[in-house]
Amino acid sequence: MDAVDLVKVDEIIERYRGQEGFLIQLLLDLQGELNWMPRDLMEHLSERLDVPKSQIYRIASFYKAINLSPVGRHMIHVCMGTACQVRGAQKVLDYTASKLSIKPEETTPDLAFTLRKVNCLGCCSMGPVMTVDGEYHGGVTLEAAEKALKGLR
Repeated sequence: MDAVDLVKVDEIIERYRGQEGFLIQLLLDLQGELNWMPRDLMEHLSERLDVPKSQIYRIASFYKAINLSPVGRHMIHVCMGTACQVRGAQKVLDYTASKLSIKPEETTPDLAFTLRKVNCLGCCSMGPVMTVDGEYHGGVTLEAAEKALKGLR
């Protein structure tokens, strides 16, 4: 990690100084800032917080919201819940993967996109559903999937 990253990290750590039980929220805040949790960042946190690296890794690896490898600037989630599946979610997922030249759960080499399949996005009546950078798209057709991706690179 470079010095600029460590300055930001240390600023975030300082927000929690004197508090107890903040490690999960700290990791989520760092995830929000950096998009992923590099191993050397976990080592830095261990030293700064006097918490074993194993404890930090255990928490970071437990929560799906924390990425242990680099992710794209644009996050795409395709719902694969039953209601979405019966309405064509697999075709949307396959099409999106094809357009991005990656498989689900992968990131493009230029770190522009990460494609993930999720079990449920909580809006079954709108299926199939995908999110692009947190924006929900319901009743997604292949044309709608292409439109959602257009202009994001």
